[in-house]
Amino acid sequence: MSLTLADIETLFAAHGGTMYSGEPVTQTEHALQTARLAEQAGADDELVTAALLHDLGHLLTAAAHGDTPTLHGVDDQHQTAVLPHLKPLFGPRVLRAIAGHVNAKRYLCATDDGYREQLSADSVRSLALQGGVFSAQQARAFIAAPGAAEAVQLRRWDDAAKTAGLSTPDLAHYLARARRCLLAVAP
Repeated sequence: MSLTLADIETLFAAHGGTMYSGEPVTQTEHALQTARLAEQAGADDELVTAALLHDLGHLLTAAAHGDTPTLHGVDDQHQTAVLPHLKPLFGPRVLRAIAGHVNAKRYLCATDDGYREQLSADSVRSLALQGGVFSAQQARAFIAAPGAAEAVQLRRWDDAAKTAGLSTPDLAHYLARARRCLLAVAP
C-alpha cells in the first residue's frame, strides 16, 4: 500500500506521540529534530525528507510490536518495512538514505572509535538485533554502495536528535519540503 503525505501526517498524529525507544523525546519530536539538523546542515529537500521519515517504519509497525520492540527481542526492520509504502512517492536518494541508516550505525561502530560508546541503551540492543558491528569487509562494501555516505550523515543527525524540549519547525514545514521532492506520478 502506497502512502500519501496525508497518510504520513495521519501516522504521526496516531503514533508519533509515543516515546522514542527509551529516549527523552517522542517519535514525532525525534523525526522533527532529525529533519531540523539536516536542514541546519544545508541538506536539500530529499535529504531533509529522508531525515524526517527515516523512522516512519516504527510508526507503521507500532501496532504489531509496541513502542519499544527491542525490549522484546524484536527487530521491527523499520528501515525496510517502510520502503514499499514510500517508493511510489520518492526517488532513490530518499529511499537509500532511509534504508541505509541502520547499516550506517553498524558501519560507524566498525570504523569510528568511540561511536559505540555514545549509543543509547536501546541503540545498543537494536544493534545486536540488526546484525551487530560490521566486519572490516562488510564496512568497505557498505560505504562503497550508492548513497552510503548520505546514510551515514543521516545516522549522525539521527543520533543527535534526542533532546527533550528542543524547539523545531512543525511537521507541516517539513511535509512542504517533502512535497517538493515527490515523484511526478505520486498520488
